[in-house]
Amino acid sequence: MALVCVQNAGRSQMAAAFAERERDRRDAGDQIEIVSGGTRPADHVHGVVVEAMREVDIDLGDREPREVTPEELQSVDLVITMGCSASDVCPATWNGENRDWDLDDPHGRPLAEVREIRDEIEERVGALFDEQLSALAATE
Repeated sequence: MALVCVQNAGRSQMAAAFAERERDRRDAGDQIEIVSGGTRPADHVHGVVVEAMREVDIDLGDREPREVTPEELQSVDLVITMGCSASDVCPATWNGENRDWDLDDPHGRPLAEVREIRDEIEERVGALFDEQLSALAATE
């Protein structure tokens, strides 16, 4: 799965961190690949996002936004955009399904609002793992 937004400095960073934690908790490392990136990456992860994630014992302080490549998007079965345009990376080249989570951008928002966005992302990632692992089990 690819978790994509424009800057890769907020929503997609939180989603990737929750997905990595979920993958570890469910021992699904050999079943689910996680790619995260942006179409126009920022210089750093937003400070308020780092702060909000520390509250749930996830440290994003050492992460750097990165650009997602068309090749990466071709290699996954599911591309999730965070409510922002990924038009810089042509969806026609995406290999699998695309979903948009339509999340508010945490950049410039107060910590209380970022917590709400964080919690929504965590809930969506958990549901996504339920769905994806159920689908994988059904094909075995």
